[in-house]
Formats: sequence, C-alpha cells, structure tokens
Amino acid sequence: MVAGTENMEAVPADKGGEILKPRTDKREYRRIVLMNSLEVLLISDPETDKCAASMNVSVGSFSDPEGLDGLAHFLEHMLFYASEKYPEEDSYSKYVTEHGGSRNAYTSRENTNYHFDINTDSFDEALDRFAQFFIKPLMSADATMREINAVDSEYQKNLLSDSRRLDQLKKHISREDHPYHKFSTGNMETLHVWPEEKGIDTRSELFKFYDKHYSASIMHLVVYGKENLDKTQGLVEETFQEIRNTNKSIPIYPGQPCTPDHLQVLVKAVPIKQGHKLTVSWPVTPSIHHYEEAPCSYLGHLIGHEGEGSLFHALKTLGWATGLNAGESDLTMEYSFFDVSVDLTDAGHEHMQDILGLLFRHIKHLQQSGVSQWIFDELSAICEAEFHYQAKRDPFSYAMAISRNMKIYPTKHWLVGSSLPSRFNPDFVQKVLNELSPSNVRIFWRSKKFEGQTDETEPWYNTAYSFENITEFTIQEWVQSAPDVKLHLPVPNVFIPTDFSLKDVKDKDIFPVLLRKTSFSRMWYKPDTKFFIPKAYVKIDFNCPLSKTSPDAVVLSRIFVWLLVDCLNEYAYYARAAGLYYGLSLSGNGFELNLVGFNHKLRILLEAIMQKIAKFEVKPDRFSVIKETITKTYQNIKFKQPYEQAMSYCSMVLQDRTWPWTEKLDALTHLEADDLVNFVPMLLSRTFVECYIAGNVEKNEAESMVKHIEDVLFNDPKPISRPIFPSQSMTNRVVELGKRIKCFYHQEGSNSSDENSALVHYIQVHQDEFAMNIKLQLFRLIAKQATFHQLRTVEQLGYITSLNQSNHSGVYGVQFIIQSSVKGPGHIDSRVESLLKDLESKLYNLSDEEFKSNVTALIDMKLEKHKNLNEESSFYWREIKNGTFKFNRKDEEVAALRELKKEEMIGFFDEYIKVDAPKKKSMSICVYGSQHLKEMASDKDKVASPFIEIEDIVGFRKSQPLYGSLKGWSQLKP
Repeated sequence: MVAGTENMEAVPADKGGEILKPRTDKREYRRIVLMNSLEVLLISDPETDKCAASMNVSVGSFSDPEGLDGLAHFLEHMLFYASEKYPEEDSYSKYVTEHGGSRNAYTSRENTNYHFDINTDSFDEALDRFAQFFIKPLMSADATMREINAVDSEYQKNLLSDSRRLDQLKKHISREDHPYHKFSTGNMETLHVWPEEKGIDTRSELFKFYDKHYSASIMHLVVYGKENLDKTQGLVEETFQEIRNTNKSIPIYPGQPCTPDHLQVLVKAVPIKQGHKLTVSWPVTPSIHHYEEAPCSYLGHLIGHEGEGSLFHALKTLGWATGLNAGESDLTMEYSFFDVSVDLTDAGHEHMQDILGLLFRHIKHLQQSGVSQWIFDELSAICEAEFHYQAKRDPFSYAMAISRNMKIYPTKHWLVGSSLPSRFNPDFVQKVLNELSPSNVRIFWRSKKFEGQTDETEPWYNTAYSFENITEFTIQEWVQSAPDVKLHLPVPNVFIPTDFSLKDVKDKDIFPVLLRKTSFSRMWYKPDTKFFIPKAYVKIDFNCPLSKTSPDAVVLSRIFVWLLVDCLNEYAYYARAAGLYYGLSLSGNGFELNLVGFNHKLRILLEAIMQKIAKFEVKPDRFSVIKETITKTYQNIKFKQPYEQAMSYCSMVLQDRTWPWTEKLDALTHLEADDLVNFVPMLLSRTFVECYIAGNVEKNEAESMVKHIEDVLFNDPKPISRPIFPSQSMTNRVVELGKRIKCFYHQEGSNSSDENSALVHYIQVHQDEFAMNIKLQLFRLIAKQATFHQLRTVEQLGYITSLNQSNHSGVYGVQFIIQSSVKGPGHIDSRVESLLKDLESKLYNLSDEEFKSNVTALIDMKLEKHKNLNEESSFYWREIKNGTFKFNRKDEEVAALRELKKEEMIGFFDEYIKVDAPKKKSMSICVYGSQHLKEMASDKDKVASPFIEIEDIVGFRKSQPLYGSLKGWSQLKP
C-alpha cells in the first residue's frame, strides 16, 4: 500500500495563475489579497447548504520558545475562549453549535489551522466571531489555567497510543538543536510546573507568542460561501481587514534533523499493543520541490505495491507480513523522510534480517532497472481520473485542506496540490531512489518481545527502547542471505478506466426503487440523478443465519471474510490503485460486500469476488496467519481508550445476540483450519442476498449483476446456497431498560497501565418514530454545547467530553461521554446528574425566539443535501439494512419540526430526560482507570435506590424484555 503524505510545508515564489479545478466542479474561485497582505481564496457554491472557513497560520510547534514545549498548541486552544468583541466565554463555539455547525483546529510542526462550518443563514456572524481570533482575543488568567488542564488531559489520553509513541521516539533520536526534536503537545509540566519554577508566566508568554507570530502576512484564508464572489469578497474585506500585519515572514528552519549519528541505526522499542512492526526510514530530498514529477508517489507506488511479484506479495507468501505501506512522511521544504512500514507476523519477527534483506534487494533492483515511463504515465492517468471525477467534499474539510495548500503551492495548484503527477523526470526520481541506501537508513523495530531487553526510555511517553549502530556491510550480509524470491515490476493495470461516459437515465427516481425480488434476493436501485460522475456504489449483504449463532460461529465467519480478502488481494489491489475500491466485512446478519468507484470495470471485479466466494478454499498456512492476526486484534481490545471500553460495554448490555470479545478470543484459541473447511459450506447453505445498486449504472446492468450473484450461489445443479426459511429470519433486537430504575455497570479498565477513567451516562428514550426523533435531536442540539462548556471548559473533567445521540438497531437515546484523568466515574456521574438539572432550567427559560432559532437550525441541518454518491447511498442503505425503508425520513422529520411547540419539547424533557422523569430509562457505565480504582467499592455503596447493579452483562440481558424488531420476515417475502 502507498502511504499518504503529511505535514507539507513550503512557500513557492509564484502566486499567480488560473486555478486548476476538476472538470465536474461548478463552483467559482477567486484569489484576493487584502490591504493587510492576508491572502484569501473565495469559493462560491450556490448549491451549498453549509458555509465554511479555514485560516492557516504559518507557525506551529517548531516555533515553541525554549522551555515552553507545547505553547503553540496551547495558544490554539486558548483562541477559542473569547475575544474583545465577543467577551462571553465559549460564545464562538456556542454560536456555531447552535446554528448547525462544527469547529475544530490543529497544530502541526509549522502550521496552526482553525476551521468551522455552519448553516448558511448564520455564516456572516460566525465569520465575524471567527475573525476575532486573529484581531483581539481575550485570554483570561482563569481560562489559561483551566485550558492547561485540557492540554494535559489531551496528553494523558495519548500516552498509550503506539503511533504517538513512535513519532516522539523518532524525534527523540535526532539533533537536539533542531526543532524536529521537540515535544509538541505540551502538558502540565511544560506549560505550568516548570515555567512557574523558573518564574515564567505562561499567560504572558502566550501574548508574546501571539504578538510575535500571528501576522496577516503569514496567514492564508479560505472562505466557502453560498453567495456570489463579489458579495463574499465584500464580507471578507470588511471582516478580516483589522488583522494586523507585522510583515513577518514565514519561519524557516534549515538543516536536517538527523546527523550521521542518527543514521545507520537500529532502534528496538516496546509497544503498548500486541504485534510486531518494522519501520524503515530514510531522509530524502523533499519532493515538494518537484511535486509535479512526484518522485515519492512513484516510489511509493512500486515499493508499496501488493500485486503478484511485489515485495509485499513475497513477504505474505513466506508468512512474514500482513501489511506494508510505503511513502513520504514528515515533509517540509527543508527535509523529508521516506518510510516503509511492515506489519510482521510472529514468524516475520524472527526473520527481520531476511525482510530487510529483501527490501534492500528490491530497492537495488529498482535502482538498477531505471525509471519507467509507462509506469509514470499509468500513475498519472489514474491520478488525473481521480482528480477530475472526484466526489464533492463537505465544505469543512475542503476549506481546511485548501488553506494549507495555499502556503505550499502556486495559485494554479491550490486545489490539486501534489495529487496530479504530470512531468516525467527520470533523473530526479532516480536521485531520490538512490537516497534509499544502507548508509542513510533508520530502522525502528517494535515488539512486545523486547520487554526487559531495552536500556533507555524516551522521556515524554516513557517508551522503552534500545539503540544500536548497524553498518552497510551488515545490511549487505542480510541482502545476500535473504531467500531467493522472484520480485518484478507490476504488470499494466487492466482496471484503469477509459470510459467516463454518463448513462442515459430515463427514470428520474428520487428514492431507491425495489427493482427485483425473488426468494433468493432483493435488489434496490437508485440511478444517479444528481452528481453526474462515472462512478457507482454497490452494497451486497449476504444474510447467513449461521453467522451469529455462537462465539465460534462469529469467529469462523470473521476468518472466512479475512481469508477472502487475503486471497483476492493480489488481483484486487490493481482495482484499488485505479480508483475502484471494494470491502468485505462482517455485518449484523452475515457478511457484506461493498464496491465503490469508477463503474467502467466494476462488473469485472464483482465477478472475480463472487468466483472466489463460490470456489473458496482454506489454505492451512494462510489460516494460521489470519488466526494469529485476529488473535492479536482481540487481545488489543483491552488497550482501547477507557471511553471506548465504556461505549462497548453499553452496546453489549443493549444489543441482543452479541458476544463478549473474551469469549470470541477463547473460541478462536481452539479453532483449526478443518473447522473452517466444515463451517463455510454450512454458513453459505442458507442465504438471502440484499442488494443496493446506485450511481452511473443502468437498470438492466443492475439486474444483470444480481442475476449473476444468484446464478453463482443458487442456480447450479448442486447449488452452494438455498433460500433461508422464514423461521431463520435474522433480527437485531435491543434490551428495553426499566423505567425509573437506574442501571449501573462498574468495571475496572482493561489496561492496568491506563490512569484514565470513563463514564457513559446513557438515557434510552424510544424506538424510531418521527415525532419522537425530532424532540430527541432538538434536545441534543440545545444541550450539546452547554454540556461541553460545563463539564469540559468550566469543570475541566476531561479532554474527551461529548453528548451524542445513540441508535442501537432503531432504539434511540443519548449518551454523555466523559474520559478523565482527574476524577473518577462516580464523581463524573454525579456531575452529569447536576448538569441535567441545569439543562432543565435552561430549557424552561428558553425564550420563544431562542426555541425557534434552534428549531430552524435543526431544520437547516436536516435539509442539507447529500454532497456525493457515497453519502446518499449510505443514507439509503441504512434505511434498507434497518428495515425501516423511510427514504423520505428527512422531509417527514422537517414537517414534524415545523409543527413542534415549545411546550411539547418541555413535556418531552420532563417525561423522558430530566432527573426524576416518570418514563426515564437510564444506565451508567463506569470504567475505572488505575488512578481511581480504589473508588469503585465506595461508588457502588453510594448509589441511590431504586437501582440495578449489573454484575453479569449477558445474564442481565437475558433477564430483560426486548424491543420488537423493526425488520420482520414479511418484508423479505418474494
């Protein structure tokens, strides 16, 4: 697989030129520069339902002052609080949330990016509030201390993340005088304890940093609006002209992060999770200087290829690897790395030297064989098709991506960035390829097997590691001793589309239509009448009653699906590389096939997949590898974040026919290849196929696809499958909690090293019904920002704080989710109860105007059109899969909202949500981290009656009534 590129930083000299945009893009673009030198891209999209903006400031953690690691990141947090014009704390976030929007920001090495979206009629004021970040922010002393806690909570959350730990370890083993070496997140020590010991006032340093670096001259703004360009330009000029310009230049950090002392090294590190991983890294010439030649894209394509003859195929055949990624990382104008990462099996871990030998042998072969024009042309053709027929993105992420591009590329390429290789330059590609040498390498090898074998510790994440030098001679020995396998370049890709014509659709169906129904299958069809791109979306759900009957069945079904993907990989990788993606996964009632992408050759891939299903063979060596991989996947569940554990427990309590991961792991331990050989024919023996086909596909083509599936499975003289019996109908049912009896589940966190605790406070409300749906959604909209403000901003309980709507198989509710390193679940639960009383007052005191504003915001959110085929298809497939078939759900809920009265909303809250509501059904899932474990016993004793303490999840679930299923057998009858 080819890895993505991150952290691209540069400022090209050329800023002129017409903006290159996709052929299918109807939006208008205009570059302007304000009087204060702020460079802006205006986007006009009359069809949009959301407006957005993103400001990229060309300063990041590389600019942190000495002794104040994380200050740039901390400033990013602080700018959200308040401004001189809008002094109410959190008023920006409140305004955006209450008007259907979202907001976020991130800090990278050389950038800080702020972005938001909102309903179109609220954009002007939101943009003004946003602009105040960069004009006159307020950073009160009280808010400063509270937000240091939030930054520290974010740091605590990431302490056990293996990707974060590796990233910091790479930085640790680099030049101490280069900013790459720094700790960028910040925590309590770097932002409060240590500065205070030195007499440094962090708040004063915030203002100094802001005054020094936040200048319009190093900012790039994208404004995505509904109005025409002239009107948007007037709004932007009026709103952002007050940002001061100090004529600051974008900071440049010359020099390489690695000296010879940091090259030719082997670093062994102990990860948190089970598994072995090898990351081979070389400093290379940054490809940003030659992005149209795309040297690293070319090399990533070849080294990361997964087809027959590739390095990954060889490692997989040997049973040594389950994944491989290759590509450029940590790219700036001054330095860059090219990384090859390999996920190792246990056997692969024992053959690390052979794997490195094969990698360097493969690179040597590429160096000697030269750069191929036809491979570059093929890559260019794929990228060109992807660019010109790309799906429309949401304004939020689109504006964010472009604002960063504005810093890097000339105006012409702001939209396309590095994604369109167009100049064949073999000399430069060869130059970068030659830099992937044994003399230039850094090898990071992670495995639990290194526990007790290391002698050093990285200071920020406490990663145990050892460091040793390796010579070119040693690597050459590995090359010579590696097994003799045949590696060769990819063959020409037959899946590259050449027919981009649009089908002549005569039926302009607004909703999916049931086009075909038999005892074997049902097929829903939705032609593309909106997006007009040559792509299709195909979803096929194989309902197999045997798949969920026991932990053994679930695990065997999973192995079957993974082995299918495994045996298809060499062939289907070419399709993926050409923009035709497929996925196989377990579903609620069996397994699911999804095909998305260019429609031209989709049928070819579908037939190949069906052939593999029909002729499925269990290869014992591959079974062993997949079993080992799934075993580690189950074992690593215990390393999930505490809030994820709590959410999982919540679902386990509620969802019937689900099995604990511990039982699945136990079942897996005893399974062998012969068990799968016997299981798969039984799994497929009774099947019903539910299909949804949408996009650039004609009716007869869609029908033909489903007929082919039926022919493969059902119409052979000795059929693989037969129709399922009515009594075998699979339904997903949900536990109905008791009224006014609160349920509790107290559990120790599964990772004893994690100090964080978590709470999921769940309130179950109703089964899918329009009038109830909109009341619950409106409650969440009104309460969401108030929850965040009180529990996260004011009380600082934890970085992860949210109020989410939940949907368990059509049973709706809300979840208050909090993860904390400072307070235990019992305390947090009491704070949620207190918050509910505050929300009661808030709702009772809501003015008619405020109520109407919230209703209007929710209506606008519901009327938001689907932006692309995937988004539309996912919505309709969810209705089909759940058995609700409410394709007009949005219109019906909007109609109900228009009739909703404030008194009805208050009545709903009083009846189902408030602390002592007569129909309240609630449950608190409490997960205790090591820091709060001692509180669990006393928390149990403090629970007020009436309550139920859940000791055994499965036992509790079996004792409770269930909601009726929304999906009955009658809907499957032919």
